[in-house]
Amino acid sequence: MRLLVLLWGCLLLPGYEALEGPEEISGFEGDTVSLQCTYREELRDHRKYWCRKGGILFSRCSGTIYAEEEGQETMKGRVSIRDSRQELSLIVTLWNLTLQDAGEYWCGVEKRGPDESLLISLFVFPGSSRPPMQLDSTSAEDTSPALSSGSSKPRVSIPMVRILAPVLVLLSLLSAAGLIAFCSHLLLWRKEAQQATETQRNEKFCLSRLTAEEKEAPSQAPEGDVISMPPLHTSEEELGFSKFVSA
Repeated sequence: MRLLVLLWGCLLLPGYEALEGPEEISGFEGDTVSLQCTYREELRDHRKYWCRKGGILFSRCSGTIYAEEEGQETMKGRVSIRDSRQELSLIVTLWNLTLQDAGEYWCGVEKRGPDESLLISLFVFPGSSRPPMQLDSTSAEDTSPALSSGSSKPRVSIPMVRILAPVLVLLSLLSAAGLIAFCSHLLLWRKEAQQATETQRNEKFCLSRLTAEEKEAPSQAPEGDVISMPPLHTSEEELGFSKFVSA
């Protein structure tokens, strides 16, 4: 009974631990990715291959590429495969990835009965992870100062702004305080000037009034006093009579 269970397990799990490798790999458009599938010692002399999983109801291989003799690299399209039997590994390289390359692949080994296989998922992301194209030496020398200056500006401006911001705020506050003090001083000076002008005007008015009163004082006599005024026109007879009376 135990023997039957072991045989049934071998039929259901033909590739269990026979092949080891990554479950998934990824890259950007235009990248080159490599993977390594290791196999057991008893599979050293068996034929290895790499193919894409196809089919809907039943799985099948498409675009299969087989490894040649020991150490020789075989290419098919943008895929290369090499069997390193000394290291018991199958090395697969995919060149210039495209979005259409994304999918599931098999790393497999042929043998009697079901093949040993390992399912690997490939993810391809849009864009490119390559660095920008390098220019020739002359153009690089011509454009390097501009690029360096342009790239250095944000690195310098951000901390400089952070450093100068408190200083600018402090200067603006000091300017506002100085402006307020100047305006208040100007208003006070104008007020004092107006008060001085008003005082001078009052003093002039008082002096003019006193002068007018002093000029009018002799012409006015106090009440009860009689002032005898000589007649304006007297005859000679009246003058002689007055002299005789007085003698």
